[in-house]
Amino acid sequence: MDKFTVHKGLAAPMDRENVDTDAIIPKQFLKSIRKTGFGPNLFDEWRYLDPGYPGQDPASRKPNPDFVLNQPRYQGASILLARRNFGCGSSREHAPWALEQYGFRSIIAPSFADIFFNNCFKNGVLPIVLPEPVVSQLFDEVYAFPGYQLTVDLERQKVVKPQGEEIAFEVQPFRKYCLINGFDDIGLTLRHKDKIQAFEKERLASKPWLAHTLAG
Repeated sequence: MDKFTVHKGLAAPMDRENVDTDAIIPKQFLKSIRKTGFGPNLFDEWRYLDPGYPGQDPASRKPNPDFVLNQPRYQGASILLARRNFGCGSSREHAPWALEQYGFRSIIAPSFADIFFNNCFKNGVLPIVLPEPVVSQLFDEVYAFPGYQLTVDLERQKVVKPQGEEIAFEVQPFRKYCLINGFDDIGLTLRHKDKIQAFEKERLASKPWLAHTLAG
């Protein structure tokens, strides 16, 4: 998982409440057994005019020109502004996979669905909760100023506007530690790799028959 310390990026507005995980990554794409390749199908039913299915060549699709992420001014956006209850619906982890693989590093909203919120942290995406009036002001500024960029400083827990104004946000210390160091659940476990290997070596020395059991 990529580390997250300070990220500066173009902001894009997803001006809808209650965006669910089936909208973020539709169910037909959950058939994949890989953890990669979901970025082209992010918001698939809104992003394209033709039906989507796994294995399509994105270049052959018909983009919806009215969808926000297809508009030229938001190309390359890496910070998503959203409305209330973003990520509701089913608990599919594919949703933050798709957002991260599209290029989003942070999502700012007044509220998130709990499971989606937790899954974001486990996959290198920083969800930031800010008061609704503050988020609405950010929407107004994004619409008013093409090329509007924000800086997300996780170490200082600040969102910094282009003119330098800072907005503080809360994040649990353990989640902050994991993101700053790039630790997902596997990475957290591998911090103790030497101890795990020493334990296994000692166990096999005292119970050598386990080697045959494990090999078989």
